[in-house]
Amino acid sequence: MTKRKIIRIDDAKCNGCGECIPNCPEGAIQVIDNKARLISDLFCDGLGACIGHCPQGAITIEEREAVPYDEKKVMANIVKHGRNTIIAHLKHLKDHNEKGYLKEAIGFLKAKDIEVPLDMAHPHLSHGFSGCPGSKVIDMSKAERSHGNNSTNVSAEPELKTWPVQIMLVPVNAPYFNDSDLLIAADCVPFAYADFHRDILKSKVLLVGCPKLDDLAVYEEKISAIVKNNRIKSVTYVHMEVPCCYGLIDVIKEAIGKSKKTIPFKDITITIRGEKRE
Repeated sequence: MTKRKIIRIDDAKCNGCGECIPNCPEGAIQVIDNKARLISDLFCDGLGACIGHCPQGAITIEEREAVPYDEKKVMANIVKHGRNTIIAHLKHLKDHNEKGYLKEAIGFLKAKDIEVPLDMAHPHLSHGFSGCPGSKVIDMSKAERSHGNNSTNVSAEPELKTWPVQIMLVPVNAPYFNDSDLLIAADCVPFAYADFHRDILKSKVLLVGCPKLDDLAVYEEKISAIVKNNRIKSVTYVHMEVPCCYGLIDVIKEAIGKSKKTIPFKDITITIRGEKRE
């Protein structure tokens, strides 16, 4: 036993409505004899997700002697109730910055070979627009571009048709992925290769990242999900000639292999002097 925070349900106030139950993804509460009951201290993390959903104000947090919370046993209970409950629990932990429990929960899912929801496991792996204007999904492929009335001698038209472009920001289920030719570019490439838009980017959906500074394991997970969940016609990786850029080649190939799909892969190298090698 250890002293920790845990919920307390006031029998006098509780009318057994059950509104708290779906808001306790850990499965710690049940309605018994027309009253909500904490069925096990083991399942209650003391974070109080249920409190704001009790119309009677019957649930509070107290500090008392209780059996230590066990994330692995909680997950064993949660997975029985399906993906939505798993997501709710992981979100609950993430929202309360419970990094230790979140790591345990994800480890449990991986050990049981259960798919980890990407946007829950990694805050930067969003499945959709979450409010930041810079991450809003935009498909510009059918939009008309205006160069202004005073434009003369325009040498090149931008070929970027989708947004966002950062691997960490783009949603896995962005609609423009289906039936697309995917271009993954190391982020130094557009600066080194002057004809990037016309010669490489044209007619492709762009993803940009830095194989040296970012986490390749996260990249593999994200790219795998994109390839698995969308109809990708081809994948091209364009990178600089420096050694750190080559690490992403195996990551992309592994992602394609895990999808069990036959997807053509092309590797393009750009030299420091801005020359293209295929």
